[in-house]
Amino acid sequence: MHEDGARDVTRVLIVEDEEPIRDLVRFHLDLAGYHCVMLGTADAALELLLHRPFDLVVLDLGLPGMDGVTLCRAIRRQGPNHDVPILMLTARQEESDKVLGLQSGADDYVTKPFGVHEFVARASALVRRRKAWRPGVSTAARRIVSAKGLEIDPATRRVLCNGQELPLTTQEFGLLYLLSSNPDIVFSRAEIIEKVWQPDVFVDDRVVDTLVKRLRRKIEADPAQPQRVLTVRGAGYKFAPGDES
Repeated sequence: MHEDGARDVTRVLIVEDEEPIRDLVRFHLDLAGYHCVMLGTADAALELLLHRPFDLVVLDLGLPGMDGVTLCRAIRRQGPNHDVPILMLTARQEESDKVLGLQSGADDYVTKPFGVHEFVARASALVRRRKAWRPGVSTAARRIVSAKGLEIDPATRRVLCNGQELPLTTQEFGLLYLLSSNPDIVFSRAEIIEKVWQPDVFVDDRVVDTLVKRLRRKIEADPAQPQRVLTVRGAGYKFAPGDES
């Protein structure tokens, strides 16, 4: 196993109260080359996440005490992991529970019981996507976009809104940069999935709509009357044309 201080280590926090599932997840992520830390409660996880950065959080929805949704929202509000990819595990089959997890800030979900190969593929895709936005990508991809009171820097993944820094998740940033760097161009939901998600992550149109709602809550003065990310009925979404540079 890698030493925790090694620079090339991908650190994963597993928050799962069922020991057999926790051990199964860790075993397969260890095989994939990740360094895993395991916890069984949300309170202990939040304390750790406020002080130690991770590259991925695997989070059970049905934790005792503070549940996974509450923890997910707390992670997104503050600390060094506000933009960490979160893969949610849920034993609930209802669509509303999955949507609630995505709305709370999760990037993807896996329903129990799950196949370990699919699980590892989804986890790896989230890690790769986050690394793809780090410095070292092509010069064109590092172009800073200034538009509608926003300054979006893909090299640092930093977003300023009227001078105030916004904490965005990897997917929220990817969507915002895609739309803002192509103002007035309409992207269908399928195109957004293709460009924001990795090819081996399988999501449907409703996940895109949920991501747009999350982004609007952060960048719009009134998310119900958006002025930046606009809906083009029957076609998809676009960034409003205007003062882009």
